[in-house]
Amino acid sequence: MPLTLSHLTPARRDLLAMMEAALAAVDPFAAVQRFLRREGDVLHIGDTTLSLADIDRVWVIGAGKAGAPMAQAAEAVLGAHIAGGVVVVKHEHVVPLAHVELREAAHPVPDEAGLAAGEAVLALAEQATERDLVLCLISGGGSALLEALPEPLTLEELQATTTALLRSGATINELNAVRKHLSCVKGGQLARAIAPATLVTFVLSDVVGSPLDVIASGPTVPDASTWAEVAEIIARYRLADSLPDAVRVRIEQGAAGALPETPKADDPLFERTSVYIVGDNGQAAEAALRAAETRGYSGMILTTFLEGEAREVARVAVALAREVQANSRPLAPPACLILGGETTVTLRGEGKGGRNQEMALAAALVLAGSEDITIGALTTDGSDGPTDSTGAIVDGSSVARAMQQSLDAAWYLAQNNAYPLLDATGDMLRSGPTNTNVNDLLFILVR
Repeated sequence: MPLTLSHLTPARRDLLAMMEAALAAVDPFAAVQRFLRREGDVLHIGDTTLSLADIDRVWVIGAGKAGAPMAQAAEAVLGAHIAGGVVVVKHEHVVPLAHVELREAAHPVPDEAGLAAGEAVLALAEQATERDLVLCLISGGGSALLEALPEPLTLEELQATTTALLRSGATINELNAVRKHLSCVKGGQLARAIAPATLVTFVLSDVVGSPLDVIASGPTVPDASTWAEVAEIIARYRLADSLPDAVRVRIEQGAAGALPETPKADDPLFERTSVYIVGDNGQAAEAALRAAETRGYSGMILTTFLEGEAREVARVAVALAREVQANSRPLAPPACLILGGETTVTLRGEGKGGRNQEMALAAALVLAGSEDITIGALTTDGSDGPTDSTGAIVDGSSVARAMQQSLDAAWYLAQNNAYPLLDATGDMLRSGPTNTNVNDLLFILVR
């Protein structure tokens, strides 16, 4: 779906074109087909080949916001060779498929549908034999969408824990370390169920630096996190009193050595597994850079490792823009600086949050009254936090347009409630589900 924005200027049109180029570059269907093709009974997977004559059955499983087009790509290559499959996607992300069942579930807080889907994926995985091939399609959002719980944990306890972590400002790496130790499928445990079948995982990365054990909580790869690390995260964010008793007890037992660790790299179950990253934030950033240059901007990707509190990152973004404007560093205008990664929001107010909206509103406050600087914040999955926003584009006029409607931008930021203000000023980006997910992109445009 195309990106839409109510308040348009030439700079904003340029940014929309760059953003759409970025999204096109990480199309999940094309990404999978770059790594999977068939010539008769010969299946090419990355740089290896398999004979379908040596495989009894092919199963397709997976989870994530990009799961539907990834499954479409697998079906386009393998067709009737697929014996069956279950892929879990976010609600309203379903497309027609012939051989793979799509299950819908909630994100970012798991629901009953996600638990049922996780049990279905786990049951299918356990059917796989030594002569079977399992294709696992993983993308961002899989941590919430794919779940199976150890007894005696309940969905309500998992939901409460997830919500507490999301509100705390914990990074995705920290959040997923905890999730993996409250699960039967995360942190390599799905691979344990699949063994001894041949397992190939295709990953569309939504995590800074693409650590495989963090993306969708690494269900098919060795887990680097430990019970001790989980206990440290809970202590760091002072969450012990916010957690349900059963969760706190499980973490205490694990840290004391009474529960087994998740599978590590030396576990023999990974001997017949392989993993391919088919798309990531860098690909999206590079496509945006090319689009910027075709429009006459000097362009530079500053990083794809962007992290930090959204409103603080916003101040840095504006500082970079002013350096370009005043001193032509690191580029002379017209210039476009691109940063990729994922920020966080610590919720202190009563709003919904949304890291890209919060970053945009914080930037708008610092930019107020300035000219020739435009800041764009894009979430590549089309859903910024628990909202239908894809992010926002702001400039020096954004706060003034809010004031014309008697909206106090500073108050809305303090409430972590950028959504209604950006919606009213026409600065809100929307796209609907993009069916991809490779983190966020931050654009700094100086004309």
